[in-house]
Amino acid sequence: MPPFPTISLLHAAYADGLDPRAVVAEAYRRIAAVDDPGIFLALVPEPEALAAAAALPPFDPAAKPLWGVPFAVKDNVDIAGLPTTAACPDFAHTPAETAPAVARLLDAGAILIGKTNLDQFATGLVGLRTPYPAPRNAIDPAYVPGGSSSGSAVAVAHGIVSFALGTDTAGSGRVPAALNNVVGLKPSLGAVSSRGMLPACRTLDTISVFAGTVADADAAFRVMVAFDGADPWSRTLPVAAASAGIPAGLRLGLPDAASLYFGGDGLSEAAFAASVADLEPLVGTGVPIDLSPMFAVASLLYDGPWVAERYAAIRPVMVTRPEILHPTTRAVIAAAERYSAADAFAGLYRLAELRRDASAIWDHIDVLAVPTYPRPQTCASVVADPIGPNSELGTYTNFVNLLDWCALAIPGRPRADSFPSGLTLLAPRGCDGLLATLGARLHAAAAVRIGAGAYPVPAAEPGPAQAQPGEFELAVVGAHLSGLPLNRELAEHGARYLRTVVTRPDYRLYALPGGPPHRPGLLRVAVDEGGAIETEVWALPPSAFGTFVAGIPEPLGIGTLRLADGTAPKGFLVEAAGVAGAVDITRFGGWRHYMASRAAA
Repeated sequence: MPPFPTISLLHAAYADGLDPRAVVAEAYRRIAAVDDPGIFLALVPEPEALAAAAALPPFDPAAKPLWGVPFAVKDNVDIAGLPTTAACPDFAHTPAETAPAVARLLDAGAILIGKTNLDQFATGLVGLRTPYPAPRNAIDPAYVPGGSSSGSAVAVAHGIVSFALGTDTAGSGRVPAALNNVVGLKPSLGAVSSRGMLPACRTLDTISVFAGTVADADAAFRVMVAFDGADPWSRTLPVAAASAGIPAGLRLGLPDAASLYFGGDGLSEAAFAASVADLEPLVGTGVPIDLSPMFAVASLLYDGPWVAERYAAIRPVMVTRPEILHPTTRAVIAAAERYSAADAFAGLYRLAELRRDASAIWDHIDVLAVPTYPRPQTCASVVADPIGPNSELGTYTNFVNLLDWCALAIPGRPRADSFPSGLTLLAPRGCDGLLATLGARLHAAAAVRIGAGAYPVPAAEPGPAQAQPGEFELAVVGAHLSGLPLNRELAEHGARYLRTVVTRPDYRLYALPGGPPHRPGLLRVAVDEGGAIETEVWALPPSAFGTFVAGIPEPLGIGTLRLADGTAPKGFLVEAAGVAGAVDITRFGGWRHYMASRAAA
């Protein structure tokens, strides 16, 4: 087993003849060596895990992309034959069915090692609200491990498993990742089936992924993505995969000065600034963003009626057996009794107002980078005050699910005392692939080690620059370019950026009359009578391609473009009659440069 079992290292070793049973045996050896009884609440008996490894078909990572990869699952997600406790022993039951998301991982060849500890009923961000021994922070046990998915993050940080499932309602898939120096992927809501997951807030919950690298987190996520007709919260989302590179026009947002809070911790503030310094060379200088609407959204989660949704999730326990709950868990959820049904509707109305204000930022930026948490909290501080430090840890996470955004927590430059830090990338739903593209490069730029070990983060592997089987290539030349107003339409259709390339000099570019200033027209002319026009090539799934092109207004249409790299994707073209009265802007070499000249005029 490699020092840290990334999927790529494992698969390279398997291709060279490594027996997956040796990897399983090493996982159990590492559990014993770490000697932290708080990580796992249930283990698959080692002989059973070895038998699962032995039963794998011949190594074929194309057919089974997670072949021989060890993983763990948070103990509020069902696995047939293993107890689900949600860290409440008196609630324990053994389900007969495995959650569909986990079943997809097993079908892809992953090997389950066990179920991990959590803040009871996934209520908390500290990782200490459990009647079992709390997991120790993998970097420094004086600090909290983070919650609620504490055991999953710690198991990955120690290299016991390649990835682990958590859940995320208010930051439970991000805060523990940052505190243990691993990646935390919070998917777009509904992309992964939540059936078989004990809910905290059903309207906000999602299964999340912890991994040593962005590529591994994304690989596990891609396996789990599927519409589940039996899950009322499942959605058909065209979630694009990671791209070949970062689009040139990507716009970055950063919290403005008034929105940055580190609790007076200069080490955390400096570490965040260092991570931003790694990020900006990748995408350009960030635009200051006022996060006050987001903070107002966050206040609805616990100081508002959404706490009643947690009450609804375990109502039979709260009504008949509240004494079985951890005292802090019971106190937090009992606050729901202050709210009425009218309060719940008032909260929904207020959220709708705030969501519109908060989402307006996507007119100006494509990605928002925030601290994952303001500062680490010690176990002693949480013992002294079980509520305050927990709330502070959620400063930059509590609003995300309420706003229906996706998120990726990335380890960044550590603090000066060597404790991990990092940041979280946020984007509108469906932009998970964009976050994976940017996050992998940011993680590599930080030049840190994975988790608690000494294995360095590998260089980011570029994705395919050509469409894959089952995808269409579409070249865009106008407002659908990255960083321009209509690019979001591509993201909503699950498009994946491939490459930036100019046309052959057989085209002229026009600014068309009679419409807003985002109406370019690309007209094919005789060979060498035009110019080289900048395009971006994106990959679209067939269903999305049809829906996308159906909305193209005249005089535009879709044709085949001839590009300088020898490829011939489909792309926007204008009819010859449509350029009457238009302005020839070929000399600018592309729509982006033309728009920049207008802005400077």
